[in-house]
Amino acid sequence: MELPTIAPGFLHIIASDFDASPMTCVKDGKRIGYEPAVARVVCQRLGLEPVWHNLPMQDFYTSLQAGQYDVIWFNQAITPERQQWADFTRPYGLFDEAVLVRADSPAQSAADLAGQRVGGLADSTNIALAETFTDVETVPFPGSDQVLPEMLEALRLGEIDALIDDELVLVVAAETDSSLQVAFSIPTQVPFAIGVRNNQTILLNALNETIDALIADGTLAQLWAEWIPQKPFPFT
Repeated sequence: MELPTIAPGFLHIIASDFDASPMTCVKDGKRIGYEPAVARVVCQRLGLEPVWHNLPMQDFYTSLQAGQYDVIWFNQAITPERQQWADFTRPYGLFDEAVLVRADSPAQSAADLAGQRVGGLADSTNIALAETFTDVETVPFPGSDQVLPEMLEALRLGEIDALIDDELVLVVAAETDSSLQVAFSIPTQVPFAIGVRNNQTILLNALNETIDALIADGTLAQLWAEWIPQKPFPFT
């Protein structure tokens, strides 16, 4: 059965060129990471060719609703607000969050950030979490594909005192820059899933059945181990 996608035989995916390694990034013109690896296997099993589109993150859901694309597949936590704009598949991963600081910062908990400026991606689950910290000033950054370098530079320059984001992304940042360190992680186990245009039940069900099959036959665990070996696979 041919799936009802925007263009027959293709899955047009809303994403960003924002470097969110090891989840996703673009190197030498190719999209690599855990999410693209999963997307390619899912599409292969469904007889589809994935086509990624680099969009500003603030335009993800309006562009999806406008009917120009099939899905959003880029670090999307399932939230009640986003569920008003799209239907979501079952999760393909569960992820924690963390706070990054300069290497000379003594911060080891949210309480240590009182009176400080905490940056994060605007309208994200990360910045929403920071807003629950006591007596912090949150500093939202617009979601361009250069937002992570911009946030990291703001942290280095002292324009913010801490940065909240997905743990995996910040671990990579700290490993590549000795002037930064992960202050603490928050075991939120946020579910990431594929956002599908509303009322596309056939496509939604096909994606869910394929992810279930990838979990059942061990393929998803293999991809997780390849790209995220430092964390245990969250599904059994």
